[in-house]
Parts: sequence; structure tokens; C-alpha cells
Amino acid sequence: MAPSTGTSVLVDSGTPRHHAAPSIGGRTHLSKAVHLMNQQVPAVQEKEAHGSTAVLTLSTIAFTVMFAVWLMFGILGKPIQKEFGLTDVQLSWISAVAILNGSMWRLPAGMITDRIGGRKVMSFILAFSAVASFAVAFANSYHMLLLLAFLVGFAGNSFSVGIAWNSAWFTKHRQGFALGLFGAGNVGASVTKFIGPPLILATAGSTYLGFVKGGWRLLPVIYTVLLLVLLVLILVGTPREDRMPGASKPLSEMLEPLKEMRVWRFSLYYVAVFGAYVALSAWLPKYYMDVYDVSLTKAGLLTALFIFPASLLRPFGGWFSDKFGPRRAMYFTFGLMVVTSALLSVPRLLGLWAFVVVIFLLGCSMGIGKAAVYKHIPDYFPTNVGSVGGLVGMLGGLGGFFLPPLFAYAKQWSGAPTSTFMVLLVLTLVCLVWMHLTIHAMLQKQALHLSDHFEAPASEIEENR
Repeated sequence: MAPSTGTSVLVDSGTPRHHAAPSIGGRTHLSKAVHLMNQQVPAVQEKEAHGSTAVLTLSTIAFTVMFAVWLMFGILGKPIQKEFGLTDVQLSWISAVAILNGSMWRLPAGMITDRIGGRKVMSFILAFSAVASFAVAFANSYHMLLLLAFLVGFAGNSFSVGIAWNSAWFTKHRQGFALGLFGAGNVGASVTKFIGPPLILATAGSTYLGFVKGGWRLLPVIYTVLLLVLLVLILVGTPREDRMPGASKPLSEMLEPLKEMRVWRFSLYYVAVFGAYVALSAWLPKYYMDVYDVSLTKAGLLTALFIFPASLLRPFGGWFSDKFGPRRAMYFTFGLMVVTSALLSVPRLLGLWAFVVVIFLLGCSMGIGKAAVYKHIPDYFPTNVGSVGGLVGMLGGLGGFFLPPLFAYAKQWSGAPTSTFMVLLVLTLVCLVWMHLTIHAMLQKQALHLSDHFEAPASEIEENR
């Protein structure tokens, strides 16, 4: 007796689920098939695991450093503002243009990665960023700084490259954790916060190698060296035979998923959990100094208490999404973001350490949410992770471009520094309402029994296949 085929249903988590179990005779044949597969597959799995580990490890380290380079103006901003006599709005545009260029190429970067492999694309971004970072050390005007900040920002596109590259090397049931671990490279934003202030203070007024000035100008040179070292490690340490899931796809087929509304909905979610994270990473040092009158060094350390959970909880967010479903993770994320941003929006409500605790919780919610958003993509679009992930990352990053100037203008208009978090509160509420209405409409359209299967744990899905 052949096993029954069963039926497949698809809820908004994007995972097919087969509910009918095979018959007794079918189980016998299935057991034989599984036994045969277990004899044939281990060598392939071992080879895949070896390659995937190298890709994940080196791409994560490279992304961490490039993320630090991308957002280094958050700490360099104060010394730059003092040296060039810039206004708050002028300073905000230096960070903004870096974020812009680190976002606008994410869609093509992800697609090219699917087509030619992440090894080549990641290497190119490392080389380009090294040159741009080195040039920053010799900027002598505001307009030159704007141009170089824009070029340095290209490093931010390494995110969509790494997402597509790691997706190609990991199986579906491990993608959530792998992408979450890679995304934890966001912690690179805290690197400059830690090493920048003491390095600037210790080296100010000095000259190195006869032509490199100390102070804020030394940090881009140090990053240049790190980028070049990582370029060599990527070329030597990752498999030469890369995986290219989009190698034979026409461009029109790669762009086809972008017509779906859910892609744009995911992008808005990512504006809230990633774009706002990027914006706050650059904005908070100045916020701490202006509102709480702390030193640059202390402001950097306090900002790191936001960056660490927003980055290091990303692997946990990936694991949670793998096990319980990304929708539950997103409800938790947006719920906590609404509460924390509402508290932060009230003028003069929080003292310094109460503010630090609440901003830490905001970072926790963003760390989980960033992984949950990207868990949707291989579920819905397993063969178009590069294009879809690139678009989501691009629009999320563009949120980080628009938000810093918006923060500055909101403060200028209202006179309240806490207006920063009023902007975030409105954005989060829009995301939460849209997500809830979409899920409610989806459940209404499906048979009532689907509510029993809404985002079952991954282990249950596997059993039902």
C-alpha cells in the first residue's frame, strides 16, 4: 500500500504543512528510504558543514568591522563638529549620507551575490571600503567630509551580501539561527563607541608614520588595516567553489517577488527594528551628552548598552523564530518597542540610569525583531533571498538615512530632545497595526481549523511533513 499523499496548507508563516500521515505499508517503505539516505548523505553534509562554517565565521567578522566603519561618524561626529564648526543639522547629514550609501545598493548587492557568489562580492566591498576609510583621515572641509562619508557608507551593503551568501550555504531548518548569528555583526556599531573616545583623547596632537594625524583621524586608518586583513582572510579561508542559487535565473524572475505586498510590509518592519537601530546608534552619543551632560567616553559606553542587546540577541531571535514562528517574535518586538518608546517620549520623566534601563530594553526588542523579519524571507522566497533580502535591507537602511535628520528637525520644531522617541513610537504603532490587521484578515479568509496550526513550532512542522 502506498502512503497517502496528504494535503498541504500554507498560513502566513509561509511554511507548507502536510497533515495526513503515511499508511502502515508506506511507513515500511519510508523507513527503508530513510535508512538508505542515512547511508548516502553524511559525506555531503560534512562537506557542506565545513564550507558553511567558514562562510558564516568570516562573513560575520567582516560584517562586524564594516558595520563599525559604516557607523563610525556617530562617535567621530563630536570632534568633527568642534573642528569644523558644524550645526547639529549639518552633523546629522554626515551620518545620514553614510547610511544612505550603505542602504541604496543592498538590492543589487543581494541579487549579484545570488548570481556570482558572496565570496567575490564581499571581497569587493572590503577593498572599496578600505580605500574610502583611509581617505577620511585627510578630509579638510565639510563638503569633502560629506563625500567621503557617503563613500565609506558603501560598507553597509555587506549586510545583504552576507544574508544571501549564508542563506545559500545553510539548510532551511538552520537558516534562522545562522542569519541571526551573522546579523549579530551589528555589534560592530559598539566597536567605535568603545575604542573611539579613549583613542581620540590619547592620540590627539600626535602624528604617525610622518603623515597620519592622531585624534579622530587615526581611527579610519586603523579600520583600513582591519578591512585589508579581512579581505585576505575571505579570499584564503572561504571555499573557492561558491554557491550561486541565482546563477541561471533571468533578472525578471529574480525581481518577480518584489511585486508582492508582503515584501514591502516586511520592509517597513525592518525600518522600525533596523533603520531606527542604525539611527539611534549614531544619535545616542550626542543625545547623552546634550541631555545628561556626560563626557564623550561615557556617552559611548552608555550607547553600547543599547547596541549590545540590539545586536547580540539577534541569534536568539533567529532561534525563537525557528522554533515558535516569526509572527510571535514580531508581536513581542513591537509590543515592547511601543512601551519603551512611549516612556522615552515623555520629557524629563527619566533620570540617566532609568533612561539607560529603558533604552536597553528597547535594544532587546530590536535585536529579536531584526532576526524575526529576516526569518520570513527564506520561508516565503527560498530561491530569491538575495533580491527580497536586498530590498528589505535597502529600505530598512534607508530608514536609518531619513531618521537622523528627522530626529534633528523634530527637536528643532518641538524644542524637546525626547521628540526623537515620539517619531519612533508613531513608526512602531503603524507597523504593529498593519501586521495585526494583515494576520487577522488572513485568518478570516482561511478555514477555522487553521488557527490551530498558526505558527506551530518548527519541530511540529517537520513531523507533519
